[in-house]
Amino acid sequence: MTQKIVPVIMAGGKGTRLWPLSRATAPKQFIQFVGNKTLFQETLERVSNPELYEAPIIVTNEEFRFLVAEQARTLGVPLAAVLLEPVARNTAAAVAAAATLAAELFGKNTIIQMLASDHEILADKSYFDCIRIARNAAADGKLVTFGISPTEPATGYGYIEIGDALENGAHKVSCFVEKPALEKAEQMLADGGFYWNSGIFMFPVEELIAELQEYAPDVLKAASKAVSKASRDLDFTRLDADHFAKSPDISIDYAIMEKTSKAAVVPSPFKWSDMGSWDAVWKSGVRDDNGNVAAANTTVVNTRNSLVMTHGVHLAVQGMEDVAVIASEDAVYVGPLKDSQNVGQLVKMLASSSATAKFTETHPTSYRPWGGYTSIFNGDRFQVKRIFVTPGKKLSLQKHHHRSEHWVVVKGTAEVTVGETVRMLRENESVYIPLGEVHRLANPGKILLELIEVQTGSYLGEDDIIRIVDEFGRT
Repeated sequence: MTQKIVPVIMAGGKGTRLWPLSRATAPKQFIQFVGNKTLFQETLERVSNPELYEAPIIVTNEEFRFLVAEQARTLGVPLAAVLLEPVARNTAAAVAAAATLAAELFGKNTIIQMLASDHEILADKSYFDCIRIARNAAADGKLVTFGISPTEPATGYGYIEIGDALENGAHKVSCFVEKPALEKAEQMLADGGFYWNSGIFMFPVEELIAELQEYAPDVLKAASKAVSKASRDLDFTRLDADHFAKSPDISIDYAIMEKTSKAAVVPSPFKWSDMGSWDAVWKSGVRDDNGNVAAANTTVVNTRNSLVMTHGVHLAVQGMEDVAVIASEDAVYVGPLKDSQNVGQLVKMLASSSATAKFTETHPTSYRPWGGYTSIFNGDRFQVKRIFVTPGKKLSLQKHHHRSEHWVVVKGTAEVTVGETVRMLRENESVYIPLGEVHRLANPGKILLELIEVQTGSYLGEDDIIRIVDEFGRT
């Protein structure tokens, strides 16, 4: 019987290069760019073939744990484990922890595939052919990376020079090349034999742990102890903070791949993008006759070779060329596509000012384990929100010291607790929650519950929530 692969999906990054849609608390892997699935959900789907894969291990953090759980639940994809990193320590520590856990769950002879949650990949026959070649090479004891066939002299990627072919279909690694200047990238493409470093790997766990012990023992020691001292929290596994924090902050490339004699590479012709800039989103999208990639809720006139996307308002663009125009609910970015690699610098500038920092951190829409809410309007001593609750979920039993609330149901059925009274509210019905009163909201129905909430009071911050009972373990 052919050995199955345990996917290890890295889903903890807080990328800002796709601002304003991607924010620190809602990064690109959890955002729908084109289509009805997020990049994380597309990644889950690629590893959902039960003949090829075991259930995945997800590595993320405290802030994203409920996003991970909910987006997996929506797809009906079971998870082997969700590892919560207490601090960011780059990919070497994350892989070491996941490999240690995979050995415990599936055995020391397990093969793991490390993959990012925010890449866009065309999972066609050539893709799965490469996966099987990599699995066979890993079964032969190789630490395998995937080299993407370059389509241009990109300077935003590292490169791999391939060496002699191996019997299992992979190749030896001749060398790794740092992100090059344009002239060097052009020369490498002209010479041939160079591939983009995709950041996707296939590892035999036993050999990976041995190489970590050889070349990065401090990483392995910190990660393995963090797993052995981990605690359970609902469906999540919290890595021990004290031990995990002792790991060096280093990538798996630097820690192992550039040092080991067991490195191998699979030349990979499948379509791949790290979705690291708006230019990459444009290149990966479906273009119209004028070269535009335009999302729904947009109007594009006399415009060429541009990216036009919006989450919320209708966006109209006229007379533009080679630009990205991106609108979220509360911010708009306009810039040349060729400069989109520099959006991160713009975000740093915004974050450095107290007047604009909020636009880099949170969206008007925030997600919670029970659903979420969208801030519609903020005024002096009042604010208006749209609240949505997933079927079968309930908010905490809670109260507020500084605000009262009015709820109006616009879709679905709400079970509302106010003090000792429990009642059902249907569409167009409302309820008032006095200041200081214990209350709770639940969705007992089969469809999404939506309501409009009007808060009034002297202080309206999210930290004015006193949770009395909470099924998600929050305080």
